[in-house]
Amino acid sequence: MSYRSRSSAPNRRTVLKGSLAASAGLALPAGLVTAAPALALAGRPNAGWGVQAGDITASSGLIWARSDRPARMTVETSATESFRRARTWRGPLLGPGTDFTGTTQLRGLPPGEQIHYRVTLADPDDPRRTGRPVYGTFRTAPASRHRDVRFLWSGDIAGQGWGINPDLGGFTVYDEMRRLDPDFFLSSGDNIYADGVILPSVTLPDGRIWRNVTTVEKSKVAETLDEYRGNFRYNLLDDNVRRFNAQVPSIVQWDDHEVRNNWYPGQILDDARYTEKNIDVLAARSMRAFSEYFPISTLRPGGREGRVQRVVRHGPLLDVFVLDMRTYRDANSPGRQADDTVGILGAEQLEWLKRELARSRAVWKVIAADMPLGLVVTDGPTNFEAVAQGDPSAPLGRELQIAELLRFIKHRRITGTLWLTADVHYTAAQHYDPARAAFKDFAPFWEFVSGPLAAGGFPANKLDGTFGPDQVFVHAPAQANASPMETPPNFGEIEIDGGSGELTVRLRAEGGSVLFTKVLRPGLVGQ
Repeated sequence: MSYRSRSSAPNRRTVLKGSLAASAGLALPAGLVTAAPALALAGRPNAGWGVQAGDITASSGLIWARSDRPARMTVETSATESFRRARTWRGPLLGPGTDFTGTTQLRGLPPGEQIHYRVTLADPDDPRRTGRPVYGTFRTAPASRHRDVRFLWSGDIAGQGWGINPDLGGFTVYDEMRRLDPDFFLSSGDNIYADGVILPSVTLPDGRIWRNVTTVEKSKVAETLDEYRGNFRYNLLDDNVRRFNAQVPSIVQWDDHEVRNNWYPGQILDDARYTEKNIDVLAARSMRAFSEYFPISTLRPGGREGRVQRVVRHGPLLDVFVLDMRTYRDANSPGRQADDTVGILGAEQLEWLKRELARSRAVWKVIAADMPLGLVVTDGPTNFEAVAQGDPSAPLGRELQIAELLRFIKHRRITGTLWLTADVHYTAAQHYDPARAAFKDFAPFWEFVSGPLAAGGFPANKLDGTFGPDQVFVHAPAQANASPMETPPNFGEIEIDGGSGELTVRLRAEGGSVLFTKVLRPGLVGQ
């Protein structure tokens, strides 16, 4: 992003009480600097950074935790909060090689059920020396088409210098999202701003002072592995985030700010803030930290293997196709090439996406894109960062790859597709129609944009007419980098009715506001 440096809920009292008790030591006042754990500490292992569940399906999922010292991770699961007849899952040894993080794979879970879990860390030399358990819960995906599905999405967290403000209670939008009790949260990228410094305070245009919790790793741009790890730890300092993670499982993707603004493979930086100029070196370090701090089914902690792109199947009603629009892209350019096989996805990922969309039998196929399709996002005076490049004529550059995909969806009669994204730091709804487009060979579809979740707000981007977008709704500030005090955080909600199969999109702002609603009908190639 060129202009940014930038069903009814069960009783969760026991779950949240346990989670908060375990993580109370991380409720930090502003200005406190935190460090990574020491390699050798007296006492019992502590999982004070909370727990996370990720990539939950009808029968499987991952549980994440972090220790303050070497420890063996054990997970117990149960149908009840009492943990009677609990099932035990032996997890990995958490050590310095993964920054004391680890995930435990759960398999053979019952579909459509509330699962309660607790994570216990044990001294690897004395299994009797265990820390206080940390509790969490999640719902497995339903096996029946007649069960409703509901999830949230957004992105852009701790960006443009707007960090955890203790005066405002931290990232309170996470508490609002948690109280909506979704089946999962789709995090659409820019989970951190590794290239963004968080200062102790920022003076707003009206003279008010924004205060931040700060850390050593957020005092400069991230370059080392430990600095990237510290950026991912930063968000977990917030009570709201840890409570949310204990109750709402995630599906996570990445974008540019996990590494550096507008990065692409092979880039050599001309940026005085960096001593390491090779973006591929920085990206590898960030990917390793990313793999350590989120439970992702296609990655292993340590970042030595795996990929971000994947399909997460959430029962008969929904498949989520998670894209990686960073790792395989070509260089940012004016985007006027008449032939571009690399594009923004890479040839192999494009073929993977077409193949998986054709195989999908889900009623709805959500394409989770970390960048928008028809919004013009620049990178300097002549280059472009996303797909669109401001030329409303026939597809060129990265648009060629998207045209190929849209043509494939139409000709294979793949029903129920819609695109969800974040990245541009405002919320919008775009409808794409060949009747308005320079490129005609596709079926109409919708793209919904949300964010920022906890970052600066920005004015709306221009539209590119190649695929015929109509901005049906937009909600954006008039000035650049509006603070969360001035522009409330945004997130989106998707609800799929198990009876009719209808999908309802709600674009929301913190404070309970529903800004825009759209209902889509199932079983259609385009609408």
